[in-house]
Amino acid sequence: MMLPSATNSRIIWLRLGTLLDGVSTQPLRNAHIVYDQKGIRYVGAGSPPANVLASGQTRPDLDLPDFTLLPGLIEAHAHLFLEGGELDATQRAAYLKQTPEQLLALAKPRLAQLVSLGVIGVRDAGDKDGVGLAIAKMYNSEGGAPRRPKSLMPYLDSPGAAIHHRGRYGSFMAGALEDFATLQQCVESRVAAGAWRIKLIPTGIINFKKGAVTTEPQMTLDELTGLVAAAKSYGKQTFAHASGDTGIERVIESGVDSVEHGFFVRDDQLSRMADRQIAWVPTFAPVQEQVDHANIMGWDTEVVANLKRILDQHAASLVKAHAMGVQIIAGSDAGSYGVAHGLGLCYELELMERAGLSPLAVLNAATGIPSNRLGFGDRFGQIKPGYQSRFILTRHSPLEIVSNLRKPKWVIFDDTVLETGENPDATGL
Repeated sequence: MMLPSATNSRIIWLRLGTLLDGVSTQPLRNAHIVYDQKGIRYVGAGSPPANVLASGQTRPDLDLPDFTLLPGLIEAHAHLFLEGGELDATQRAAYLKQTPEQLLALAKPRLAQLVSLGVIGVRDAGDKDGVGLAIAKMYNSEGGAPRRPKSLMPYLDSPGAAIHHRGRYGSFMAGALEDFATLQQCVESRVAAGAWRIKLIPTGIINFKKGAVTTEPQMTLDELTGLVAAAKSYGKQTFAHASGDTGIERVIESGVDSVEHGFFVRDDQLSRMADRQIAWVPTFAPVQEQVDHANIMGWDTEVVANLKRILDQHAASLVKAHAMGVQIIAGSDAGSYGVAHGLGLCYELELMERAGLSPLAVLNAATGIPSNRLGFGDRFGQIKPGYQSRFILTRHSPLEIVSNLRKPKWVIFDDTVLETGENPDATGL
């Protein structure tokens, strides 16, 4: 199939068997979409009106009854400065010793690879060396509004350096709160550096050998509340790394916009998250990768059992959260051990489906829900008039099984059409 490219003057009209708009709970069948390079002009079940079509256009460019069209994917938690696919611990340690300039040079090639995999937007989750910020500024400086960068790259925004306490978890991606006299000054420094949002690290990580979070939270409720208030004073959203019910409790009460990871979250906490519209990015992939590569990591059967128990509990919480109406957003923690950029997001979606969500709920978590909740600077992640022409076209329906997203497909990105195969190049991801 030859899919024509849209331009400012070349309007494309497709009729599709199935269209997923990113937010609806039912697919649209026998749907029409009209778009050009600037964006989507029409979506509907009936034939489009003449005023959205090119002069003299009377029939679709392509009639695709066996195809599904859906928004491009949004990766809501990634560390672009890290190479996630590297499994050798020595190599990973050496990678982090490189200069910021070297890390940026290695990160840049990932951008076009992400688009070719169908990822059109990334919420970077922070690094201390400004790699994510530099890439975000590249995207936002190349085009107008809506932005259409000259080089192929997904939308990207970044918090720059996250915020943590000196001597506690997070030094590889964060700067210390102790460097500033007040909470307000700390947030102000991030904003001055160009942060799109503020990343907080209120807790440590899971102790896999113990199967629990064994350290006390590193931020008090007063500190978190002050940081969130300071961010709001600059119109910035906040997202918080949090695992362990005590730390999650403080994060929820502080009023953050999203909880990242959220392992060991309680049911009552999920209920309050739903009531307060606090989103949840559950990040199954990095823990699952510990199970998948337990032999490389040196984990014994007891640790693997702990990991599987944690994942089972997390899966049960995900199903409950969805039933409660928590805004669930897909993020893979790409860059962490074994979680390759782009491919890791596909795995995360498969793990969410395995946990018990329907394929449509999973797809919405990677498209329309983050599009609505995360306050991006561009309009993408939904198939609606006025949104950018950035979507996936496939004859392998992801409504049957989410892993069909790995199969050959077309990615439409403004005026570019990419055809991707089943075994994409994962070098450097």
